[in-house]
Amino acid sequence: MNKDNSQELTITLKDVAATEQLGALVAGALSDGTLVFLQGDLGAGKTTLVRGLLRRLGYQGAVKSPTYTLLEEYLIDGKKIIHFDLYRLTDPEELDLIGIRDYFDDKSSCFIEWPQRGLGHLPQQDLEIQISLDGSGRSARILSFSNRGIKVLKAIQDKFYSA
Repeated sequence: MNKDNSQELTITLKDVAATEQLGALVAGALSDGTLVFLQGDLGAGKTTLVRGLLRRLGYQGAVKSPTYTLLEEYLIDGKKIIHFDLYRLTDPEELDLIGIRDYFDDKSSCFIEWPQRGLGHLPQQDLEIQISLDGSGRSARILSFSNRGIKVLKAIQDKFYSA
């Protein structure tokens, strides 16, 4: 972990449970209106992280990657979470056709897998989580880009250092 820089944090995720726990930590510090970009190769654990987040918020149903549907919307105790997967997007302008800008408001927290496929049509992210393979586990690099992002990053950092 990089404890000196409050804008960036890298942690090791030894297994699926650790990836879900990271999602739960994000959920615990999440403000309405937060936009999170999720980066990583296929199978890196992006949807696993979102599943951990949703479980922490109380969602009990199946959590699947919205690869074919483009987005999944969840309403949990008045909190709106929208999970996007742009992997199959062929042109960023397709996002305008689905009215993607309507989802970015102060009431909805959005998590976007493969955000690079929507360049020019997405607002600035508050937080970016880059998940990569690291031996038999994963590594998560977390970057903040706003006060909302810094709040989440610091909560994750505090939890890891207090354990």
